[in-house]
Amino acid sequence: MVLGRYILQKTGWYLVALVAAVSLNFLLPRLVPGNPVDVIVSNLARGGSVTGEQQKAIYESFVAEFGLDAPLWQQFLTYLGKVFTGDLGTSFANYPASVNDLVGQALPWSVAVQLPAILIGWIVGNLVGAVAAFRGGNWDRSVFTSSLFLSSMPYYCLSILLLYGLAVVAGVFPVGGAYSLGLTPELSVEFLWDAISYYWLPFLSLVIVFIGGQAVGMRSMAIYELGGDYVNYARAMGIKDNTITTYIFRNAMLPQITGLALSIGTLVGGALITELVFNYPGVGTLLFNAIAQNDYPVIQAITLIITVAVLAANFAVEIVYGIVDPRIRAAKSGEK
Repeated sequence: MVLGRYILQKTGWYLVALVAAVSLNFLLPRLVPGNPVDVIVSNLARGGSVTGEQQKAIYESFVAEFGLDAPLWQQFLTYLGKVFTGDLGTSFANYPASVNDLVGQALPWSVAVQLPAILIGWIVGNLVGAVAAFRGGNWDRSVFTSSLFLSSMPYYCLSILLLYGLAVVAGVFPVGGAYSLGLTPELSVEFLWDAISYYWLPFLSLVIVFIGGQAVGMRSMAIYELGGDYVNYARAMGIKDNTITTYIFRNAMLPQITGLALSIGTLVGGALITELVFNYPGVGTLLFNAIAQNDYPVIQAITLIITVAVLAANFAVEIVYGIVDPRIRAAKSGEK
């Protein structure tokens, strides 16, 4: 009963947050001064190949396509209807390409690089940090120093260093892109083997930094828990060290689970600059190009995906906390 009320309460709050996020995602692009269609038509007219009548026809076509001639409230209802049916609209800059298709083409590349980097970095970083905290001494100092250095390094700095050292100088990996020219993305051994050679540098630039950050966080939390009163009390009661270590690890893992969920939630745009450095065709590159081209439907779609992913990740963490952490259940029991 207590856990059920907890989940119901959290569900209500996150539904309110989702409605607010979806509304802001609609309003914010429209608060930018000017009409984005004017920008597109003016860019087309710069080359001198479009006549006045053609400009007018293009303008009217874009306005009708995106419903910009309707009242704002009607645009909002249309927007909500499309969002809840999975229709992300039509791209301005790549008209008449569907935003769903553009995001669908870019998303697998981002997920393929970032999801393994996050999961492997989280597991390895937490193990390294926990071992450093328990062993202490020179091992702890060396792990802490190196992990702090790696975690303080921006993704793009390590990306540039790896690109220069391993691709430009050593020639071990390709310089950029996701696959060789002349190939078409497909599920074949030839394509996958070729794509893996382009995969390693973006992956390494992400996973190395992520390992450092997780190791620092886990070490700090484990050291904090080692000095807790419950640890001293458990030792005084004669509880085995293995059991105490389990308690310490479970408590220290709670903030790390939050970090994992947020990292997965921000997966879509988390490595934007890394993708740009390696010219990797992920969602980060798509978002950068959309911003440069004032392609508001694409920007709006990607930011909406990021928002929903972050909310879903946080909601999952809240539910896991309610199940794993007995202090939350105890607090809710006291409210009855």
